[in-house]
Amino acid sequence: MNLRSLGTAPKVGLALVRSDLNVPLEDGKIRDDTRIRASLPTVETLRARGAAVVLMSHLGRPKGNIEDGLSLGPVAQRLSQLLSTDVRFAQGLPTSAAAQAEVKRLAPGDVLLLDNLRFDPRETKDDPGFAAELARFGDIFVEDAFGAVHRAHASTHAISAIMPSYAGLLVEREVQALDRLMHGSEQPFVLILGGAKIADKIGVIEHLAQQAQEVLIGGALGNTFLEARGVPIGRSLAESGELDVARGLMRRFQGRFHLPIDVVATRAITDPGHPVNVEEVGEDEMIVDIGPATQAAYRDIVLGARRVFWNGPLGLYERAAFAEGTLAIARAVAQCEGYTVVGGGDSAAALAAAGVADRVGHVSTGGGASLEFLEGRVLPGIEGLLEN
Repeated sequence: MNLRSLGTAPKVGLALVRSDLNVPLEDGKIRDDTRIRASLPTVETLRARGAAVVLMSHLGRPKGNIEDGLSLGPVAQRLSQLLSTDVRFAQGLPTSAAAQAEVKRLAPGDVLLLDNLRFDPRETKDDPGFAAELARFGDIFVEDAFGAVHRAHASTHAISAIMPSYAGLLVEREVQALDRLMHGSEQPFVLILGGAKIADKIGVIEHLAQQAQEVLIGGALGNTFLEARGVPIGRSLAESGELDVARGLMRRFQGRFHLPIDVVATRAITDPGHPVNVEEVGEDEMIVDIGPATQAAYRDIVLGARRVFWNGPLGLYERAAFAEGTLAIARAVAQCEGYTVVGGGDSAAALAAAGVADRVGHVSTGGGASLEFLEGRVLPGIEGLLEN
C-alpha cells in the first residue's frame, strides 16, 4: 500500500495534524499517556521543518455537546511537558472564533491543540462543511491517528478531499507493519485470538485464516467455539447466539482451529480457580483462563511460527489470579523468532506486564482500526492518503 508519506510533503508554515489523543482520564488526570507519546515523532518532525502545528483529536463520546470532563485541556498540559514547550490550547468548539484567533498568532515551531472534535456534532457525520472549517487551520493535513482511521468522520475522511494530505509517521509505521503481516510469505503463519465477541474477530478470521496454518483460540471467544463443538462450559461467558457462525468457521477452516484442551475453572471470580480438562467443567463453574496444558501446546505452536498476529486476552486477564494464560502467550510471542504483531489494549498491556513489550515486531495502537485493516478493507482515513 503506497501512502503519501510525511517525507514527501512540502515544507509549509502551518500543518494541521489529526492525532489520537483519546486518553483515559480520571478526575481530570491522565491515567495512561501512551497515545500522547506515540503522537510526538510527527509533531517534532514538523516543528524541526519550521512548521507551526495545529493538533486535533477526539476524546470520549460527548455526542456533540461541550462537556467539561471531556475537554482536552489535560492533554495540552501533558504535551507541554513532553515537548518542553508551551502548547497552546483553544478551549471549547474546535473551529470557534477564539480558535481561529489562536491559529493566526502561531509562529514557526509553535504548537496549538484544538479542543475535542466531537464537541461539534458535525464531526461524526463526516460533514464537509466542518472539514472545510478545519482545513483553514493548515497548509497541509497530516493523518496520524491510526486508531481513528476506520471511522468516516470529518477530521479523518472528508478533510482529505479538501487539502493536500499525508500520512504521519505513526500511520505510516502501522500500515507498513500490518501490510507485512498480511502479505508476507513467511510460513507457518499463526493467528492467536481471544477476547469476547466473534463479531469483532470474524472478518479477521475469514480473511487471514485462508493463509494461516494455525488459529489459536481462547478467552470468552474460545468458550463460544467450545460450546459450538458440543463441550459443556457451565456458566462461562459465551455468545450462544453465534454458535452456528462458530461451527461454520470451524468447518470452513477444518484442521486449523485449536481450542483449549484444559482450562482454569471456578465457581466465583472471587475464588481461586483450578485447572481441569475442558470436558470436566462443572455445571456451576465458569472458565476464566486457559490451562497449563493448553499454554504449553500453544507455546510450542507460536515458537515454531514465522509470522504471528495476536489480538485479545485468553482469560479474565484483569484479575491477576486468572492472567497466567494471557501472560504465557505474551512470553511465547516475545520468544518467537518470526515476525510478530500484537494488537489490542489488553494484549499490549499483557506484553508490558510480562516485561516483553520491546521484544515483538510491532505493537499496534489501532484496536478496531487494526482489525478492520486486517480484514482487507481500505479504511476511510487511509483512502485519501493513497498515492493513486
